[in-house]
Formats: sequence, C-alpha cells, structure tokens
Amino acid sequence: MLPQDPIILLSYVNTKLRDRDHSLENFCSTEDVDQAELCSRLAKVGYTYDSNRAQFV
Repeated sequence: MLPQDPIILLSYVNTKLRDRDHSLENFCSTEDVDQAELCSRLAKVGYTYDSNRAQFV
C-alpha cells in the first residue's frame, strides 16, 4: 500500500526508484499500481517523472 500523503509518497517512490526499480515501469509493476494514477497524484503537488533521472522532480 502506497502512502496517502503526497510528499511522503514522493519520497517513497523516489527512494524505491533509486534503490530498487530504476524505472517507473518497474516500480509500478512491482508495487502493482496504475502508472497514470501515480503520475496524476504527484502532478497535483507539482512533480513530474523525469525518465532520464528515473525520479520525480
């Protein structure tokens, strides 16, 4: 289950991207979450996924 607070979610996702998954596709597959929904939740607080950096910025 992903954190509900958007800033904690951001930290959680970026940590997993850095340490384990290395891409958003892998993260979403591993966590069984909808990629579009995740991106939408983080966009609401001003963050978008940067595939070159493999993190939300």
